[in-house]
Amino acid sequence: MRGLQTVCLVAVPLLLFASIGQAQNLTTAQAKAHVGESATVCGKVAGERTATSSKGEPTFINLDAAYPNQIFTILVWGDDRKNVGELPHVGVRVCASGMIQDYKGVPEIVVKNKDQLSQ
Repeated sequence: MRGLQTVCLVAVPLLLFASIGQAQNLTTAQAKAHVGESATVCGKVAGERTATSSKGEPTFINLDAAYPNQIFTILVWGDDRKNVGELPHVGVRVCASGMIQDYKGVPEIVVKNKDQLSQ
């Protein structure tokens, strides 16, 4: 019986820690309520634009609604494009994982490598 108690004392905290450490899966509409949290946000690409004349050449991938009515944005800086690889195109369902930030009232995740994107 003592062995079972020891196993429980070790296993229960590990399971709790593992569940807390996992990112949440959210819709684009839910993301706004989770700014500052690490999560996975999924939606359909509604628009994509690379600002080639802007500092850092950011690419904005808007999910579920196109600019200027975007609900959620995936941001990929020009320097990170080589680490991200091919970007998702309009009409494709995509998920981005990372820290949700707020930019002028719109939640976004900055993607720095291909492991942060999935379809």
